Amino acid sequence: MLKFLPYVRKNVLGHRVRTAMTVAGTALLLFLFLFVTAIQGGLDRVLGARDDRLIVFQAYRFCPSSSQLPVFYADTIQGVPGVKSVLPVKVVVNNCRASLDTVVFHGVDPKLLPAVRPNLTLLAGDWGAFQARTDAAIVGRRIAERRGLRPGQSFTVAGVTVQVAGVFASDGTGEENVIYTHLNLLSNPTAHHVYHATLFEVQLDDPEHARAVAAAIDAKLKEKFEVPTETKPQKAHYAAALADLLDLIGMTRWLGFVCVGVVVVLVANSVVMSAQDRVKEHAVLQTLGFSGPRVFSLMLAESCLISLAGGVVGTVACVAFLLWRPMTLSTEGASIDFVASPGLVASGLLLSLAVGFVAGAVPAWQAGRAEIVSSLR
Repeated sequence: MLKFLPYVRKNVLGHRVRTAMTVAGTALLLFLFLFVTAIQGGLDRVLGARDDRLIVFQAYRFCPSSSQLPVFYADTIQGVPGVKSVLPVKVVVNNCRASLDTVVFHGVDPKLLPAVRPNLTLLAGDWGAFQARTDAAIVGRRIAERRGLRPGQSFTVAGVTVQVAGVFASDGTGEENVIYTHLNLLSNPTAHHVYHATLFEVQLDDPEHARAVAAAIDAKLKEKFEVPTETKPQKAHYAAALADLLDLIGMTRWLGFVCVGVVVVLVANSVVMSAQDRVKEHAVLQTLGFSGPRVFSLMLAESCLISLAGGVVGTVACVAFLLWRPMTLSTEGASIDFVASPGLVASGLLLSLAVGFVAGAVPAWQAGRAEIVSSLR
């Protein structure tokens, strides 16, 4: 089959305008399909977060700014059997609604952060500078890229002014969209010098006992304090925060399917027109000894080549766009990253080949079965 590639290439380039328009349309639609796939992939990563953590949140509250739990709750939570560690977190966001440029602050104890976040890798700056200043912050890579932040800079968002002490990378879901700063900077003490956190992250000894430990934490806090709490696995907490977006993102999946369908029709139309233009040519090939399956394979190769060319252009354009403009959809402190992963590239290329095969199968089959005499006429 390889020896016929020059013939296939010549036929594809024989109608340059038609081929170029088909490739451009395919590239545009696959770009849209891959962009939608990136959104869905980001949501899947959030909802697939590990369940070895529990989130203790104030009951009947939703937006992070509405949850106010005294920091000293951590001592009680630490005493519950099955709890490995507790991290009080004060969450401050510049926008609780869905946004593509939400800034999320996590106020924590800087001495506890390295132990509970061993997956953080500083790309610039150092831990010492972060721990030494009460207004210091380390910034996730994605938000640093969006905002153009570097160590040594000072910036103010949502009424919070911090000095950038470092930029970090992380393999944690959505963590590169977080700015870690000191808990006391974000939490204003009450008249009794009581600091409040938004939530408590609870690391478990055994994730298999997550539900039992969560129930025990709520029961223990209810027994000792007035403010009720609701403890959930981290995955369930994220799902509740993103509830308003789940249906919307789910609908984008149908948009992706429509794009694939339009690509099939577009490529099929191009192949049909090409087959009609070369009816006599195919009859001559059969007269020279080309079998029906051989004509079928040549037409199918043309279809796959056109579709693959569009797929390569669309995939490269989508990956380049996501790398040039890192995008994150956030709501209520939970973030969905649009990531140009290797899987996204592979799916784009494989899909373009599959589309080429499906779109060209019927026209190629018709060309291979055509009778020589009627075709010559």
